[in-house]
Amino acid sequence: MSLGGYTKKMTLDELKNKYQPALQTIQDKGVVLSHINMDGDKLFIQGAAPSEAIKNEVWDKIKAIDATFSDLNCDLSVDTSLPQPQAAAAAAGAGGRTYTVKSGDTLSKIAKEFYGNANEYNKIFEANTDQLTSPDRINVGQELKIP
Repeated sequence: MSLGGYTKKMTLDELKNKYQPALQTIQDKGVVLSHINMDGDKLFIQGAAPSEAIKNEVWDKIKAIDATFSDLNCDLSVDTSLPQPQAAAAAAGAGGRTYTVKSGDTLSKIAKEFYGNANEYNKIFEANTDQLTSPDRINVGQELKIP
């Protein structure tokens, strides 16, 4: 803000308010923030998005607020091991079930619980190829769709 040649520095709360639509998208889309603080006179946001598409969606919001984003440093990476909130919501909305992976779980163990047959694990794997690269690699805290 310029006041007769004097530029007023915005506070953390003022910048968070300015970028609130982008911060809301970050929250809604499952972006995990590691930092949100002031870096000099700029708002500094650092975190990881579950996909490149979500990262781009956040950047679109930022640019819609201020195309120059001269008062913002945003460092977003992509971590595909993070849960995909849209996929989980879509599965739940379509009558699908979800399951949060716990310590000691395997897809076979989860399949036995839901289907009564551990050999049905591939159904769960196929429904979650957006976040799983191998049926042998699941992570505690992952939200899996159960078809």
